[in-house]
Amino acid sequence: MTTRAGFVALIGEPNAGKSTLTNWMVGAKVSIVTHKVQTTRARIRGVALEDEAQIVFVDTPGLFQPRRRLDRAMVAAAWGGAADADITVLLIEAHRGITEGVERILEGLKDLPQGRRIALAINKIDRVEAKALLSLSEELNERYPFELTFMISAERGHGCADLKAWLASEMPDGPWLYPEDQIADLPLRMIAAEMTREKLTLRLHQELPYQLTVETESWDERKDGSARIDQVVYVARDGHKGIVLGHKGETIKAISKAAREEIEEFLGRRVHLFVQVKVREKWLEEAARYTEMGLDFRDGA
Repeated sequence: MTTRAGFVALIGEPNAGKSTLTNWMVGAKVSIVTHKVQTTRARIRGVALEDEAQIVFVDTPGLFQPRRRLDRAMVAAAWGGAADADITVLLIEAHRGITEGVERILEGLKDLPQGRRIALAINKIDRVEAKALLSLSEELNERYPFELTFMISAERGHGCADLKAWLASEMPDGPWLYPEDQIADLPLRMIAAEMTREKLTLRLHQELPYQLTVETESWDERKDGSARIDQVVYVARDGHKGIVLGHKGETIKAISKAAREEIEEFLGRRVHLFVQVKVREKWLEEAARYTEMGLDFRDGA
């Protein structure tokens, strides 16, 4: 049996559906999915199997116009993922079409190293009529010579199997890069922190979610098979701490409960989760925080 393995980078604007597609391909939740944009920070790798092929999906942060150091580091990570991958898939939202952000991405594709293989996936096809889809596909392919175009709904799974089968067939010959039962190359500590951050993002609104980060400080395996996980939510201001804690600590309790339940489901065992909230005014300028998120601090300069 000839095995194949390679990397596929998913790029696109924030909220284009990259995380949802990664999770569908892997068959498990490895990437944070919320209604808020810019939720994926690190290049999360989800590992999917298809026949003799292993596909390592790099779910990159959304490509947008960066304003802060964190934004710049996220955008650099996204383009880095595209440059390193065997195949890059550009996700476009069908109902939004060619936005200013898509225009920038199309220009950016021209700066990738020669010979990069780029496919197009038009997502959320259930939101527009077939005629508009065809028109959008034609226009995008006139703007850039995509290798193939797929019409998909990552949320419903429509068209995703065809995309996965094609990607599997195009992976380079070689041994698998990860064990058969491994679905992500992120450490469990980071996956747990991402799950808690997702619950924070869903519960809180406005700008706050982008000015906080979650770190897993300790992870202790217990004799009864459970795990004690201690996490810290870092916020930039005292006022933010109050928002995260909520009245009499009700907000952080609800977030911790929801995060614990999801971590338990992911691990398949009992978890004791303890979450603290701390103020670090300049965490957005600390190299260690970027390393913890899987980003390069220097890319934000």
